[in-house]
Amino acid sequence: MRFLGRWLLWVAVAALGLQLFFLGRIATLAVLDPSSTTFQRSEAWRLATSGQPWRWAHTWVPYESISPHLKRAVIASEDAGFTSHRGVDWQALETARERNARQQARAQSRATAPRLVGGSTITQQLAKNLLLSGERHMARKAQELVLAWMLEALLSKERILEIYLNHVEWGEGIFGAEAAAQHYFRKPAARLNPHEAARLAVMLPAPKRFQRNPYSSYLNQRTHTIVARMGAVQLP
Repeated sequence: MRFLGRWLLWVAVAALGLQLFFLGRIATLAVLDPSSTTFQRSEAWRLATSGQPWRWAHTWVPYESISPHLKRAVIASEDAGFTSHRGVDWQALETARERNARQQARAQSRATAPRLVGGSTITQQLAKNLLLSGERHMARKAQELVLAWMLEALLSKERILEIYLNHVEWGEGIFGAEAAAQHYFRKPAARLNPHEAARLAVMLPAPKRFQRNPYSSYLNQRTHTIVARMGAVQLP
């Protein structure tokens, strides 16, 4: 029992140390722009070891150099409650859970693969991509929630959105709003119009899939939906 007690104590100390490390990393983001994320580094390694020719595009631009249309489109598409929640939208998570349960039941009856949706906020997505691995298990999800709360406590909404838009994936080796705008529309992110911004926002749940089929009927229909919603979005 004494050995078990010491082991549990060391586990608790290690867990606390990890949280303090994450807290320190996030605190520095208030003044320093991150050069890369954990997800970007893992993608770079995957592409470098694939044995195939590959490209990499990522350019940081300040918040003011990203089109307001893109900011509104991403919020409308990914996280409508971004400016009001504190990192986690519990209602969105429950809605996603219920919808996924229906999709799985429908797919099982049809013997097809279900199309699942997520309920993660922009802050949660940033927490995952910035500091965590791509593994899917309860411990990683719990850590994601803790990191989301840390981000909201230490950074402004504007800063969270700025970092997110500069590092989110928009295709194979394409990261950030500037690289995406240049790749898909041959223009800087500051000059994106509402339709272009909405099209980029709709790609975010599955950027590699939409990169291969950029003019799918779903992408076109969803783009028009997001354009219609953008006017009601408040920016941080």
